[in-house]
Amino acid sequence: MLLYQHLAMMKAILIAAVLCGAVSAFAPVVQQPRGLSAANQLQQYQVQPIVSRRTASDDENNNDDVASAKVPSDWQSQILSGLSVIIDPDLDADIVSLGFVQNLQIDDSGIVSIDLCLTTPACPIKDLFVQQCQDIINGLEFTRGAQVTLTAQQNEAPTAAPLGMSQIGAVIAVSSCKGGVGKSTTAVNLAFALDGMGAKVGIFDADVYGPSLPTMVAVEDDNVRFVGRQIAPLKRGGVSLMSFGYVNEGSAVMRGPMVTQLLDQFLSLTNWGPLDYLILDMPPGTGDIQLTLSQRLNITAAVIVTTPQELSFVDVERGVEMFDTVNVPCIAVVENMAYLEKEKSANVEVDYETLRDKFLQVLKERDGISDEAAADVVNSLVDTVQENVQNTGKGEMEEIRIFGQGHKRRLSEQWGIEHTFSVPLVSTIAKNGDSGTPFILDNPSSPQADTYKELAKTVARETSKVLFSKTSRPNLSYLSEAHIIQVDGMDQGTLAPAELRRGCRCAACVEELTGKQILNPESIPESIRPMSMSPTGNYAVSVDWSDGHKSLYPYRQIRSMLASKNTNDEVLDGNMEKEKETVPL
Repeated sequence: MLLYQHLAMMKAILIAAVLCGAVSAFAPVVQQPRGLSAANQLQQYQVQPIVSRRTASDDENNNDDVASAKVPSDWQSQILSGLSVIIDPDLDADIVSLGFVQNLQIDDSGIVSIDLCLTTPACPIKDLFVQQCQDIINGLEFTRGAQVTLTAQQNEAPTAAPLGMSQIGAVIAVSSCKGGVGKSTTAVNLAFALDGMGAKVGIFDADVYGPSLPTMVAVEDDNVRFVGRQIAPLKRGGVSLMSFGYVNEGSAVMRGPMVTQLLDQFLSLTNWGPLDYLILDMPPGTGDIQLTLSQRLNITAAVIVTTPQELSFVDVERGVEMFDTVNVPCIAVVENMAYLEKEKSANVEVDYETLRDKFLQVLKERDGISDEAAADVVNSLVDTVQENVQNTGKGEMEEIRIFGQGHKRRLSEQWGIEHTFSVPLVSTIAKNGDSGTPFILDNPSSPQADTYKELAKTVARETSKVLFSKTSRPNLSYLSEAHIIQVDGMDQGTLAPAELRRGCRCAACVEELTGKQILNPESIPESIRPMSMSPTGNYAVSVDWSDGHKSLYPYRQIRSMLASKNTNDEVLDGNMEKEKETVPL
């Protein structure tokens, strides 16, 4: 009798749990997250919560009656303590201290609900965060499940931002110092890749001399509409678009100051609304228009587009230096038209008649084989050889670097730009650019689309670092009396000036293709000293030396040199201690 009562009770509990699950699974959670100022409200980008529940089999395996488990008074502390082990790899801090965990609640059935407020709706690891939160919450004895709702912070626009840009979180400039390198193609595909990751994105074509956006992206409705005194951007899917070419046929014929005023009016009068990213397709060059745009729009970060030629690398340097003058970090470089993909060819020449005669000669030397049978065997063998030769290398692609090997390694070692992407010469990319449909929409599963998606992930992560990271970059100063370079910040230590000078990896000191050091370390005197040191971009420091040489050191290299020095010092100290122990008293 007791057994039947127990089974009936368990059945009622399971039915109630299923009903609660059905209701909560289909009821959208639309809650305004708390604890943030009006200027930093949360943007709900996933209405449907992600729910994970412990199953009845889990409860049986644990031999726990979870339904009757009492919720402890410190349940919030236990949950937050568990979630604090989840680290954001970009910001190098846990999600609790970063303020990602919002609206922590638990209902009577033991279901825990939280809002996970991320830095961007395009966060590349948001699914991983959700899974980790669910696993940790479900591992607690007093919980029956986890309901995670993803939200994202709406960044506060600068007070000096133009009227129409007051709700834009980040402005990403896509720039090149030369025309015709695929800058607009990169900007368009980057924008639609970010849109595919869940972000609200807009594109502004800032090249009034030769607007490309109307050709590259065909809009759903090309009628220009007004919202009050502002222009409503045109749309393609979820992406907002604006270009001089949409409101005026042809390109502008006007002087530089007039162009700057026109662009300023466009940006102020366009009602962009709330956007996570505004992709700014910059006009080519590093002149007055580019500098004015960089200062006026408070650009968050820049992506530079180039080609593999040596001349283009000079343009990359100019672009990085231009953005550095206005404190805009360059977060990625796209090497367009990097190579041509071609199916491998075996390039095997076979004289099949001679091969046939050789086979016949061998077979005739054997007794018992008729001429007819030998001919059939030879024909079969020759056909097999011919088929194998034709199939050798078939399906395998090789990269033909028609414009040279490129400069990805040099960009990393000299400028500290680790995120470089190579896009090959592909006819379909050009065709899509002319057809009005972005390549990534027509070919979402292609390897080239994957490259644009990886670029979008990099932009999302690096932009979050720029906006939210509290990690300070190393600060270098020269102590003349001690004749050492002091490194402060997250990485602390000292370096000898001569040691740092010998570590220069510029083209004059290190051979680019092989990495072989050209500089003779013995030619650098111990008395050498830095004349000036200043940050360059977000990833490197520039040093002018007393011998007239100018070096550029990525922060990564300085950290590596400090770590190596500290390791050597520890080994030296350990050896000295051993020597003391072995010295007889």
